[in-house]
Amino acid sequence: MKVGFIGLGHMGSGMAANLVRAGHQVTVYNRTPGKMQALVEQGARAASEVADACRGDAVITMLADDAAVGSIAFGAKGIIGSLGKGALHISMSTISVGLSERLAAAHANAGQRFIAAPVFGRPEAAAAAKLYIVAAGAPDAVDAALPLFEALGQQTFRVGDKPEAANLVKLSGNFLIASVIEALGEAMALVGKGGVDRHQYLDVLTSTLFGAPVYRTYGALIAEQKFEPAGFAAALGFKDIRLTLNAAESLRVPLPMASLLRDRFLTLLAHGGEALDWSAIAELASMDAGQADRLRAGEKP
Repeated sequence: MKVGFIGLGHMGSGMAANLVRAGHQVTVYNRTPGKMQALVEQGARAASEVADACRGDAVITMLADDAAVGSIAFGAKGIIGSLGKGALHISMSTISVGLSERLAAAHANAGQRFIAAPVFGRPEAAAAAKLYIVAAGAPDAVDAALPLFEALGQQTFRVGDKPEAANLVKLSGNFLIASVIEALGEAMALVGKGGVDRHQYLDVLTSTLFGAPVYRTYGALIAEQKFEPAGFAAALGFKDIRLTLNAAESLRVPLPMASLLRDRFLTLLAHGGEALDWSAIAELASMDAGQADRLRAGEKP
């Protein structure tokens, strides 16, 4: 397929490279032009503006937040004004339910097709084409995108005809991951203060009750206090919990744990942890327990 790819951050660069390796004709765009060079060397074409990435069958956006996606989609010479009739916009970013609804309506009015297809997986999974993709949109649109998804991930889940359903699933999943991180942090603070080695404790957990990848991946980061470099920055984790709470409020669904997590992320940001991995909220439990005096970017407590 002829596809544009917009957003070459930690996730997007590996994803775009996989599309190139799979034989798709890929045009890449990034606001920081230097990030396009490595992909050009692999066979991609560099776009000088957003419109240049919208000349093919589909364009994929993998951007940080609602503001970035909205500006690229609705702005002058943006996606909606540049994409051809019947072409696809595949939003793989973690965005709000409300923005997904706005994008779906705007693309429909322009005679274009829109899919929400956020992903589960950290940058290493993106680079290895091992992402889990949650897709929603008109069945024919999702069918058309499947060759791209096959190059990007190990499994695609179809969760409905309305794109915003995929965004709700993604937000709820990130809420669950953050809940696991918080619980692991509290448990490790407890056993650690009692003299139990964190790594030994993690081995017990993952060998018995909690063998899921989320416990292994984040448990190791917490046990090692390895919060840099960030696979997913704390500021983005805070954003996702806020979006989850916004969705819950609109649906009148109380989420007490999400409210707690919002405050935990706020505490981490107040301690200068914006650039740390979002798993660093786990270290706050050690601080509460008197096992750490501070948490600053670039420095272990």
